[in-house]
Amino acid sequence: MPMKANKIEPQSQTRKQKKDTPWILHIFNHKCFVTTIIGCYSCHWKIRQEKKFKHGQCCSLRERLFYPYLVISFCMSVLLVFVWVESSNEYNGFDWVIFIGTGLWFFWSIVLLSFLGILAAYTSLLLVLGILLLWEGIELYLHWCHKTLILLVIVICSFFFWILFTYWKDRWLTVGLSLQVFAPYIHLSSIAMMVILSWPLAFYLIHLEGEARIRRYQMTCNERKRNKRCNVLTKLRALQVAIGLPFFLILLCLYLLPLGNFSPCVQEKNKLAPKPDFFGHRGAPMLGPENTIMSFEKAVEHGAYGLESDVHISYDHVPFLMHDSDLRRTTNIKEVLPDASLTHPSLFDWDFLSTLNAGKWFSHAPIKPFFGMKPLSKADRERAGNQKIPKLTELLELAQKEKKFVIFDLNGPAPNHSLRALYVRHVVSIILDSQIEQHLIFWLPNFEREYVKKKAPGFQQVGRLLPVERLTKENITRINADYKNLFYNGMREYRAANISINLYLVNEPWLFSLAWCSRIPSVTTDNIQVLNEMTQPSYFMTPKYYLLVWILMDILSAVFIVAIFYFHWWKESKQEKFLKSTSIHTGTLFFAVTPSQ
Repeated sequence: MPMKANKIEPQSQTRKQKKDTPWILHIFNHKCFVTTIIGCYSCHWKIRQEKKFKHGQCCSLRERLFYPYLVISFCMSVLLVFVWVESSNEYNGFDWVIFIGTGLWFFWSIVLLSFLGILAAYTSLLLVLGILLLWEGIELYLHWCHKTLILLVIVICSFFFWILFTYWKDRWLTVGLSLQVFAPYIHLSSIAMMVILSWPLAFYLIHLEGEARIRRYQMTCNERKRNKRCNVLTKLRALQVAIGLPFFLILLCLYLLPLGNFSPCVQEKNKLAPKPDFFGHRGAPMLGPENTIMSFEKAVEHGAYGLESDVHISYDHVPFLMHDSDLRRTTNIKEVLPDASLTHPSLFDWDFLSTLNAGKWFSHAPIKPFFGMKPLSKADRERAGNQKIPKLTELLELAQKEKKFVIFDLNGPAPNHSLRALYVRHVVSIILDSQIEQHLIFWLPNFEREYVKKKAPGFQQVGRLLPVERLTKENITRINADYKNLFYNGMREYRAANISINLYLVNEPWLFSLAWCSRIPSVTTDNIQVLNEMTQPSYFMTPKYYLLVWILMDILSAVFIVAIFYFHWWKESKQEKFLKSTSIHTGTLFFAVTPSQ
């Protein structure tokens, strides 16, 4: 009976312990954690006792040679994601370019963003898993599938970088502009990141220091290996310098960075310029079908200063509003006359063009023209579905009624068009016949500008991004410039010559904030309904506020970093004292036992 009791008692105690143990410890424990990260990194999912590596031997030579490729793939993928996120102002233009080549409208920009995000997340995960394995002291072994995918990521990223440097160089200009706006926030975030990185860095540096001291202590006990241990000590010191010195140099640079940092959005409130005026780009294309009367009326409702459009001339000499070089995207030409869907718009008579529907592609299509566009109300959806291609004269009537300025790109007709050589003069005569006040016309086309000045002296001449001397010579007091090029060509010369600036195409609030803080008078935008609601620039702060946050962040980060290093030093000192006491006890025991032998 006692035997049975002895067998049953431990079982009951074990059951009681299991019952008292929290349920989460039954599922998640250290062995489960280690097995998971090993499985994800090395694709070895069997639970086994992993071999701990010795100092300086974290993995094989092959793994050490491949690990830089993982770091390179991580850096390339993250940089690509950053560039594409900062290029969000250009997403609609990118989708349009893909449509021109494929004939299929889709949010290709979002697809590309998602793909690049997956690459960055994958490489980041592998990098974090590798760091966790090193933290656990487990030898690294990256599975060949991961190695293959990492090399593929490098090839894909290299391809995209080649495209960026070859065909999309202006994307780098956009990134540079975004850094002007976000520079103070990136600076403060970088300091916070350095504080986080100081934890593993302090652990590693203090660990190296402790190991160096232990080896120096052991040198007095074993003089025969003195030279060898001195070499090891030198390597440990060199490793400490190689890791710690760059960290503290970067931290010092971050502490002093605001001394040379310039952001237009850091300025006094009383020096902030008035809010820029808006030109509705093809109207308000997020609220109504572009280049339709509904779209222009929506722009007027949201406070547009002027209306921007694109003009083509029909085969029977009627100027009408259309952006593309064919009718596929914004009309139902594929349903009405599919074989002529790629025909230039100037080769159709107005009688045919006026029958086409120019709104259902916007109101009834499953894929909207802008990502994240708000759904239309029932009334607006019905109204948009009934829109037609408008004449230029209809836009002029609306502008005269609402006292809005009009600016447009004038597209030349097809080569065999009867007005190929006279289309500019014809459009000028149409505008003059409409009886619109001449000062409401911002004349943008460069063709036959001298004729336009003589025929319509009241038109406000608008130039491109040309040298100030040429603009002054041609008596042009306003320019219409791509925002990417203007900021890098300088604005002081144009301001000194009293030349007003209109930037296109400005859709993102951060970019509009940059234009506002840079004292730009007006912008052309698709996103008038959002930008019109802004009461002050985003990411705006006064110099005193930024100075206060900067000093406070520097002090707090320095205190945290010192505290982190002190904590790891204190922890390592306790372990070192314990090891020394253990070694002394072992040595005393050894000398006490030796005489008896």
